[in-house]
Amino acid sequence: MKLIHISSFGGPEVLVPTQGPDPVAGAGEVLIRVHASGVNRPDVLQRTGAYPPPPGAPAWPGLEVAGAIVSGDAQAMAQAGLKVGDRVCALVAGGGYAELCVAPVAQCLPLPAGLSDVEAASLPETFFTVWSNVFDRGRLQAGETLLVHGGTSGIGVTAIQLAKAAGAKVIVTAGSDDKCQACLALGADHAINYRTQDFVEEAKRLTNGRGVDVILDMVAGDYVAREVEALAEDGRLVIIAVQGGIKSEFNAGLVLRRRLTITGSTLRPRPIAFKAAIAHKLRENVWPWLTEGRVKPVIHSVFEACEPVDGLPSGAAKAHALMQSGQHVGKIVLTWGDKT
Repeated sequence: MKLIHISSFGGPEVLVPTQGPDPVAGAGEVLIRVHASGVNRPDVLQRTGAYPPPPGAPAWPGLEVAGAIVSGDAQAMAQAGLKVGDRVCALVAGGGYAELCVAPVAQCLPLPAGLSDVEAASLPETFFTVWSNVFDRGRLQAGETLLVHGGTSGIGVTAIQLAKAAGAKVIVTAGSDDKCQACLALGADHAINYRTQDFVEEAKRLTNGRGVDVILDMVAGDYVAREVEALAEDGRLVIIAVQGGIKSEFNAGLVLRRRLTITGSTLRPRPIAFKAAIAHKLRENVWPWLTEGRVKPVIHSVFEACEPVDGLPSGAAKAHALMQSGQHVGKIVLTWGDKT
């Protein structure tokens, strides 16, 4: 099969097409003929050597795929209501940048009615992450207010839509007025340009001084102290990335007086049973929203995975360059000769 190999740790140009042996599905697994692969920031970190795959995962990147089941554990598939030939999308621990990918049956979901493989490939990583952190860990409820940093990222556009569909109010931060407008068009109630506005002051102003109930944070670092100030009583801060650094100083007195919760998680190393529980909740709660059109995939760009482009050795390399530029709104997807 064709796959995208990390030739050495470095810039996007290290993502080169190569050939590898076809993988084989084991117990509780299926083999998927990949039509599209989602691109995510953890892939960029893996490419630079900062986020190695967990033990047993393939060495090449890719955390989400969509395509057709070609083989697998018949009993596990039957229990999940799946069969060979079914079109699915799946969350995987690695190996998604390839024509064939093994996925746990429990982490596969049927393509929502009316969605293409490209659209479906953009769903698993961000939908699993947002559900787990905003709704499970953050306990967001209808009528509460969610603050999302990086509103135009893949995580951001997903969080906006899922929170709104669940009946919450959404405030986002973004790095330009154009990006703020894009967030508002996706359903955010308010958008804060973090380059020209103080998100703490704005969050308090927009909530009449009360503060927000839940914050989804991909920055950490010195943001944590400001987020503690922006939270309402009994507020919850959920950290899912540390783009601003791993060290934070904050007013612990505010945590005590306002009964705040500071938590966080990483999804990739969690066991299959944990991810299976999220998949069940997504199928029950979110897949109907997708079918009804209340929540929609937001695709910024699509690249043929193995085709050279703009002097780079592969579409995957171009996708990573685009992601690092920060110019995208929504998801970036790779295709494998089938753009359905």
